[in-house]
Amino acid sequence: MDTSYNMKQVLTIAGSDSSGGAGIQADLKAMAANGVFGMSVITSITAQNTKGVAAVHDLPVSVIEAQLDAIFDDFDVAAVKTGMLSSAAIVDAVSRKLQKYGVTALVVDPVMVAKSGHPLLQQDAVDHLKATLIPLALLVTPNVHEAERLSGLAIKSLADARQAAKAIHKLGCKHVLIKGGHLLAEKGTDLLYDGRFFNVYKGEFIDTPHTHGTGCTFASAIAAQLAKGKPLPDAVQTAKTYITEAIRHGLAIGHGKGPTNPFYFLPN
Repeated sequence: MDTSYNMKQVLTIAGSDSSGGAGIQADLKAMAANGVFGMSVITSITAQNTKGVAAVHDLPVSVIEAQLDAIFDDFDVAAVKTGMLSSAAIVDAVSRKLQKYGVTALVVDPVMVAKSGHPLLQQDAVDHLKATLIPLALLVTPNVHEAERLSGLAIKSLADARQAAKAIHKLGCKHVLIKGGHLLAEKGTDLLYDGRFFNVYKGEFIDTPHTHGTGCTFASAIAAQLAKGKPLPDAVQTAKTYITEAIRHGLAIGHGKGPTNPFYFLPN
């Protein structure tokens, strides 16, 4: 057996989605599709399907920390992506561990609300996210609603998104990517800010209800491309092309908002 090929290893720290469309399950699928070996630290267990979230159970902080210690004790982690971190205690614990292990290629997807509208980030955890985790991030990837909450600014246009990106960047992260899928004036357009310059990623807006897990999948694809050595602007472009096709081939399964198709390129 040829063991010379060392597949890059990427860690996702997020909640579990029992329907497989978002969260840890979506992250691992996207990472595999983008050519890296995905590992997971589960923060919360959700009972959900394409119609909504029925229940959320946060794991004990000690168990989350033990998972993190186990991963970093054994693996060469090339990049980390965070998703659902439900409570202030979880946010703080994850931040402490990532700082301890010197993680630099960190993609923070500030998951706040499920597609169904169910809150996934407790109110008091928002300030902790801004104070402890975002300053560690190479990239923060809020959608428009999350960017409004993090910045305190209303976003109706690309110009508004620029101002919000500047406000979020001041929290201490190196880059901000505001995802414009929800932006009425510039649908399908994403905005990347590095503290000095903006990159605008124009894309096709695909009118489909089957977008469950879009944010998780996009952020995980970016983390995978970073792990493989791509510069951040290129990693974002590659991941955007990937998520666009995953949405285009979205799966009409379940009776609500179906998931994106992370393996759209495989034959049926």
